[in-house]
Amino acid sequence: MKLRSKLFLVIFATCMVVVFAMHIGIRSSFQQGFIGYIKKNSEQRATHLAEALTEQYELAGDWHFLYKDEHSVYQILRTIDQISQSGDGPPPRGWRTQFWIVDKDMKRLFGHDNQFPAETFKKPITFHDEIVGWVIVSAADKISSEADISFDKQQLRTSWIIAGATVLFALLITLVLSRSMIRPVKRLVEATHKLAAGDFSVRVHPTSKDEISQLATDFNQLASTLEKNEQIRRDYMADISHELRTPLAILKGELEALQDGVRKPTAETLNSLLFEVTNLTKLVNDLHQLSLSDRGSLTYRKDFVDINEVILLAVASYRHTYQTKDIALFTELDDLSSLIVQADPDRLIQLFHNLLENSVRYTYSGGQLHISTKKGHNSVLISLEDSAPGLDESQYKAVFQRFYRAESSRNRASGGSGLGLAICENIIEAHNGKISVMPSSLGGMKILIELPAYSDDN
Repeated sequence: MKLRSKLFLVIFATCMVVVFAMHIGIRSSFQQGFIGYIKKNSEQRATHLAEALTEQYELAGDWHFLYKDEHSVYQILRTIDQISQSGDGPPPRGWRTQFWIVDKDMKRLFGHDNQFPAETFKKPITFHDEIVGWVIVSAADKISSEADISFDKQQLRTSWIIAGATVLFALLITLVLSRSMIRPVKRLVEATHKLAAGDFSVRVHPTSKDEISQLATDFNQLASTLEKNEQIRRDYMADISHELRTPLAILKGELEALQDGVRKPTAETLNSLLFEVTNLTKLVNDLHQLSLSDRGSLTYRKDFVDINEVILLAVASYRHTYQTKDIALFTELDDLSSLIVQADPDRLIQLFHNLLENSVRYTYSGGQLHISTKKGHNSVLISLEDSAPGLDESQYKAVFQRFYRAESSRNRASGGSGLGLAICENIIEAHNGKISVMPSSLGGMKILIELPAYSDDN
């Protein structure tokens, strides 16, 4: 059974229960109220009749006026009706229950010869403060008058007609409500099927502010995230294939030239092949490192490390490279403060190697690189500023993206693999730090790193 059918049955069943409960309640209330009305009417008429009979008894001195003429009772009843009509409100017309007039010895003076019912209402008739008779009225909890029974049946038919009409109305309302309530859910189901089929562009427009609308908003966010991840995956695969294609094409061309005898296996040729193999190996290693850092599989053996010592070790290994390219390398390390961080020294060496490699590749010959450290508020700040060339504003936002290189030719010899800064960002995040890029006062790029400082209070 579909959700719409279940929702329809639940709402309609609830409406049916409410309708029949109301019908039974109203029917019971009507019967009890009608019987109460009949009792009250009979008691009121019995009171008026007892008062009238009291006056007649005072005039006659005994009950002989009833023995001579029983029709006098009907005359008294007509007089009571006329008096009631002249008062406020509708008169209680006609007896709806049996009644009797008896003397003080309970001898029947007027009424049917049958036995008195078990439940009766008695109104005394007094003369000189003595009871000389009674007006007895049946007080049974049932309707006995033929007219009242007919009226009760008419009300019952009307009640069933109203209940039936209410059920039909509830049926129509339930049908409309179930369709309108299930429509946004149906849209979500259809959109989910499309999303599962790979259509990440599907969106659901929220039409209200309820929980289903919130679910639609969350669905749109999920679809947007999946669409973005799919685009990143496609770009990633395209970048990897592009990066691998260039060195492999060069290797294939060199090997085919050697095979055809166009080129001789000289030291220069072998060095060219080795250079391409080295670049290809570095790219594969960078990809491996990036995949490990992305999924958090890089191992970190953290210890208490002096950040100045790590920087000096990294600079020492790149000093000759910078001299070869005629780039001045300056360090301004804060040795007055304790710059101790809890980190993996090997990963920090890898971090600074990537940053130094990035700078030496991009900085023009004759330029410079300044590395400085200082103590911040509960942190250690490391700054790397190089000289021209710089980047424009859009490029600063993209430098940590995979395979991004500022130069448009994507030449590996000058631009590297484009994975170094992405690996750096993952290493910094693993150490609960921050890394950012901004223009340098020297005309190039400034990289600012902030790592949590260790103190004796930690």
